[in-house]
Formats: sequence, C-alpha cells, structure tokens
Amino acid sequence: MDELDTAIVAELQRDGRQTNRELAERLDIAPSTCLERVRSLRSGGVIEGFHAEVNLDAIGRPVQALINVRLHPKVREAVENFRDYVAALPETLAVFVVSGGDDFIIQVGVRDAGHLRDFVLDHVARHRNIADVRTSLVYDHIRKTSVEVLPPERPSRPRTGRRR
Repeated sequence: MDELDTAIVAELQRDGRQTNRELAERLDIAPSTCLERVRSLRSGGVIEGFHAEVNLDAIGRPVQALINVRLHPKVREAVENFRDYVAALPETLAVFVVSGGDDFIIQVGVRDAGHLRDFVLDHVARHRNIADVRTSLVYDHIRKTSVEVLPPERPSRPRTGRRR
C-alpha cells in the first residue's frame, strides 16, 4: 500500500457512502484512478465491505456483556463447533477465540439482565464442552469505526557482535 491507498482507505472509513467522484475530488485524483485503486483494494482484501453501524439501544438491545468461556477438551473439533454455534446466535455481536486461561470471549447485546442470564444458561453453559463460564457486564463501550494504516515495518539492523 502506498500513500494514495492509505488516503483512500482513511477517506472511505470516514464516509463509505460517498460516490467515487466525491472520493476522487477529495483526494485530488482522476475518478478513473480512484475507481481502479478502490477495486484493487477490494480484490486484494484490504477493503472487505461497507457496513451500516447499528445503534443497539435503538433496536432494543441496550445491555452488552463479555462472556469468557473455557472448553474441555481443548481439541480443534470442540473449538470450531462451539465457535460456529455461538456465532450463529442472534444475541452474539462478536466471538474471539483467544489464548490464555480462556478459550473464547463472546460479546453479546441483549434486552436486559434477565435476557443475559437466560442466554448464558440456555445457550452457553449447557453446551456439552463447557468447563467454565464467566460473565462481565459492559458499562461503556467505545468502538473505533476506523483503523489507521500503519507504515510498513522497517527492516531491523543487524546487531554488532560486541563483547563485554
């Protein structure tokens, strides 16, 4: 990615609904160049799609929680089955397969504390490979809507073999 690709990504994250002509004008490039670059970023997997950001309060899911899950046994089939199962549930917002003490962190959005309790008991805790479940209520959630493209890593210099 060069500086123009980085600028295109930043601008589309700021406003993904702008037309190609508007984007080209903002970046001071030809619309044909802009379109070619955006297509290249999409086909190269840098831009995966354009999405609407939904207000969870407005759709009746104001309570968010993080559910930490540990499985037993920790075998690929159990991990993949649970991941796919929990990702398909409508309350699930995100599923993270993690290392450390837990195997998963599941972010959910629910109506209220009762809905959260029912979700954990009826859908998570009763799954056959569950060893442990811990739930944390989210008080505040700040979500970044754009990701800054980092500059390429510079090659490290070889260390000199100084003796002490």
